[in-house]
Parts: sequence; structure tokens; C-alpha cells
Amino acid sequence: MPKGLDTMQNDMADPDIRRFVDAINAAYAEHGAPAGTSMAARRAVAERVRKPWREGGPIMAETRELDMGGVRLRLHRPVGDAKLPVMLYIHGGGWTLFSIDTHDRLMREYAARAGIAVLGIDYSLSPENKFPVALEECAGALDWIAAQADALGLDAGRVLIGGDSAGANLSVATCLLQRQHGRPLPIAMLLNYGAFAPEHAPSYTRFGAGDYPLEADEMDIFWANYIDTPDQLADPLVAPLRADLSGMPPAFLAIADCDILADCNDAFARKLEEAGVPTRAVTYQGATHSFLEAVSIAPLASRALDEQAAWICDIVGT
Repeated sequence: MPKGLDTMQNDMADPDIRRFVDAINAAYAEHGAPAGTSMAARRAVAERVRKPWREGGPIMAETRELDMGGVRLRLHRPVGDAKLPVMLYIHGGGWTLFSIDTHDRLMREYAARAGIAVLGIDYSLSPENKFPVALEECAGALDWIAAQADALGLDAGRVLIGGDSAGANLSVATCLLQRQHGRPLPIAMLLNYGAFAPEHAPSYTRFGAGDYPLEADEMDIFWANYIDTPDQLADPLVAPLRADLSGMPPAFLAIADCDILADCNDAFARKLEEAGVPTRAVTYQGATHSFLEAVSIAPLASRALDEQAAWICDIVGT
């Protein structure tokens, strides 16, 4: 039973998503690193805990391990010969944890369901690599795609960007940085339960005490890991909710109902709409942070992925 939930009647999470959350919590309890453990050991534990959830799922026609100046990339193609649209996918983990390995199944799900190529990036993690290192690597990946598109069978005119949590933050910030530099923007943004600003909205009180994934204190630590000084939290490239969003690409926001970031995502969707950005924001009732990773056992996650894939197909014209 999650801490703080005395009866299942008090649990707002979808039952299948709760099974996922409980399994993750049990795995951390089994493998968890004690206080004071090195960041490398913490990351190794996180990889071990996530391993069962990245296995199985769609089989790709081709998967390639690639290198971008020392940054690891992974390209999934659901079919072999066609010139495919491509989504740059940026994994979550509070800018501090996780990798293209933890999110491998999620990337393959998008590739298979939408019929597109998906390129994952293992950006440099905090706190060793503070803002703007990861952001500049993600923006560099867009230039890399443009340069390598013909060799990899990718359509440089149909490039999307997407990510979850910190990866959704980096997706929007990458578009803002591209706009700032006068560089081409992706044609769409796929944003899953994003961290768009550090404020403690009311959803922090509802869902941040430890009953659901991503606790309030944990998120505060992630923000602190990402920046050098607190004044950087006012930078729109750090907190995109503070940005002028005019001219941003069309966006799909998957908002988890039982998530400390739910209110922030609602506010970000409103700001996109007010800026005239075509926006589809869907709140998934009973979903928690990271719920899409439960696709192997949760119909709710599968439905969300299908809805996103249909949206992607409309965007890319397939």
C-alpha cells in the first residue's frame, strides 16, 4: 500500500497504473541505494528498476546505435526502406536520471504506432552538467538530423520533437532556443507530463506527499540539480511556462490526472492556446507521472499512446 493511503477508496490512480507504481516502489525498496550513495550508483539502481518496463513491445525493422560528437543516440525504424518522418525523443528523469535504455520501449511504441522513425538522445545529465548543456545537445540533435537525414532515410522536412517530464521541458526549450537563433523549428511537440515551471501549484499538495510517483521534495531537488543559481529559474529556457510561446509548433499534451505537475501542465496548455498555438491537451483520469511506461499492463497507457500516434499521423500526413 502506498504510504499515506489508508484505504484503496482513497486511491485516485487507475488500478493498473497503481500496479505499475507499486512494482516500481517495491523494486526501489529491493535495490535502492542508501543515503549518501554516489550519483553513478543511484543511476544504476534506476536503470535496474526500470528494466522490466522497457522490455517486450514492438519489434523494429532496424535499430541503430549512433554517435553525435560523444552523445549517444539510438534510432528506431519500424520499416526498412521508406523515407520516414522522425521524432527526436528526449527522456525524462529530472535532468538527473534515466537514459535511452529506460525509455527504449516507449520510443519503439511511438515508432510502431505512428509509423515514424524515433531518435532518442542520451543527453548529459545533471548535476555534473548544468543548464544549458543538455539543452544545447538537444538543439544540436536537430541540426544533426538535418545533416544526416538522407543517409539515414529520414525526411528532414517532417521532424517532430517530444519527451516526458524533464524531457518535455527540454523539448519546448529546444524549440525556444531554435527560434532565438533563427533556426528551423520541428513541425510539432509531443509533451508528456512536463516540468514547465518550478512553482508549487495546488496539485503539489494533492499528489506530492509520497502516495504517487514524483514527490514534491524530489522535484525540488531535480530543479536544483539542473541549475547553477536560483535566478536561472526565471529564464524561459529553464522554465518554459515563463516564455513567449507565440510561433511554437502545434502541441499534444498528455496530462496525468494524479501528478504534482498536473496544474502546471494545465497552465502551459492555456498559455499555448492564448499564444495561438494549435494545442491538444488531454487529461488522463487515474494516470500518474510516468504512466506511459506502464503500457505493458495498463490499457490507459495504451489508449494514450494510440491517441498520440493518431495525432502524429495527422501532423506528418501519413
